[in-house]
Amino acid sequence: MRDLTLIIPAKNEGDSLPKVLNEIKSFDCKKIIILESSDITTIEAIKNFNCEILYQSDKGYGNALIEGLKKVKTEYLCIFNADGSFDPKYLYNMLSACKDNLDFVFASRYIKDGGSDDDTFITKIGNFIFTKIGNIFFSINISDILYTYLLGRTDSFKKLNLNSKDFCLCVEMPIKAKRIGMNFKDFPSYERKRIAGEKKVNEFKDGLKILLYMIKSFFRNN
Repeated sequence: MRDLTLIIPAKNEGDSLPKVLNEIKSFDCKKIIILESSDITTIEAIKNFNCEILYQSDKGYGNALIEGLKKVKTEYLCIFNADGSFDPKYLYNMLSACKDNLDFVFASRYIKDGGSDDDTFITKIGNFIFTKIGNIFFSINISDILYTYLLGRTDSFKKLNLNSKDFCLCVEMPIKAKRIGMNFKDFPSYERKRIAGEKKVNEFKDGLKILLYMIKSFFRNN
């Protein structure tokens, strides 16, 4: 897995991120942690781990991923959560699938052998609605549009020219991948309960932003 980099956005994950890094320490891949320089608790918690720490020049989940992406030098990269909800056991098979002439492999909680211990009724319904919109508006044909357990070719990520600094990046990636004509598919994944802390997504506020982004993107190209 030396051709893979995990980019791990983190915010106030001092309790969970050390456990995540312990779990993946045997994985022979590069790890880049992206966080705000003011997040002293998380920084102190991971200072003894073998990983690169990158400080954001701005704020937001999307900004963290975009800045992390710029630093990747391996052929493949994977977005990996700092809260323990992503199970690393899927990395080998996702990487193998991507090497079979794909640009991206989107993990999914909503296909056979997938599932979630962290989904709420609201997030599940919301994801169902946004996934339907994505499939109707853009013919994306994936089953879990808001789930960012995503592995792909680094060059393909960079071709997307991502610019959303917030959680709109979740839908910006598959929308642009489809429009560019890239090859991708779903891959079953079981989401675990996060280790500690609280979700950073506000179901209603961020959900509205994502909906508006999708509507604007549809009319921008129709």
